[in-house]
Amino acid sequence: MKVTELLQAKKDPFFSFEILPPLKGKSIQSVFDILDPLMEFKPPFINVTYHRAEYTYKMMPGGYYRKVTTRKRPGTVSICASIMNRYKVEAVPHLTCGGFSIEETEDALVDLHYIGVTNVLALRGDALKSEKTFSPEPGGHSFASELVAQMKNMNNGIYLEGDLQNAYKTNFCIGVAGYPEMHFEAPNYKADLKHLKQKVDNGADFIVTQLFFDNQKFHQFVKDCRAEGINVPIIPGLKPLTKKAQLANLPKIFFVEFPEAFRKEIEACKDDAAVQQVGIEWSIQQCKDLIANGYNCLHYYTMGQTEVMTKIAKAVL
Repeated sequence: MKVTELLQAKKDPFFSFEILPPLKGKSIQSVFDILDPLMEFKPPFINVTYHRAEYTYKMMPGGYYRKVTTRKRPGTVSICASIMNRYKVEAVPHLTCGGFSIEETEDALVDLHYIGVTNVLALRGDALKSEKTFSPEPGGHSFASELVAQMKNMNNGIYLEGDLQNAYKTNFCIGVAGYPEMHFEAPNYKADLKHLKQKVDNGADFIVTQLFFDNQKFHQFVKDCRAEGINVPIIPGLKPLTKKAQLANLPKIFFVEFPEAFRKEIEACKDDAAVQQVGIEWSIQQCKDLIANGYNCLHYYTMGQTEVMTKIAKAVL
């Protein structure tokens, strides 16, 4: 079932969750250990992140360096298949521009179609750790809007090999990312909205936002999107604060701001146990406000915090 159909069909509030593939060498049981307890809350879909390969240089016995490719979290496609089989829910894989040529992108979409995936989140992806700015794969897309356009073409039966006869039309529901506090690479907030509008114009069906802690910024973002002519569903993305160090780290990583009242509460905490409790309570209030304003789907970046998520979900649903 498509995410857009789920949003229309489910009238009561519900949570969806995002998980990371396990590190290479770890069992998929680590994913199940996170999701098994959360199934109590009947999430209709689970997002599965994708992590592109990184490159390092290893000194060889002859004194020269060899470029070595490593992928720390492989297995997005197979994890999606396992989730759908085990839990009978939709899996929403992330597909990025980084790490794929357009031909590899097409092949990945064919694989996802074959295993029954009908929802995909189209992202540009982050720069490699060795890069200051994002560089596309040779022969790959530079922007998520281009990736969306390729996916939309396949939905219309248009493949890279233009001479294919009676090509099958895929049926992907395409999600994209939105940034209530602006993507850090955008020249300004208005320009970021225009980039988002381009993704929607190219075929995006829904938006999932970057995490935020200030609901007023989210409400203003939705209002601004509607004024820009962006009329697809917008799903709020949330994450509970659990450690005091995140007060300094999260703004650097995700370019988000903390409301002043929240910051004061966190700084007054004596230890991380107290921070976690404040973070849970703040997240619960975020959820209640969002539900009161008509958002029935709350998307959580779990980061393996099953116990924390359980407390929030039990207080909200």
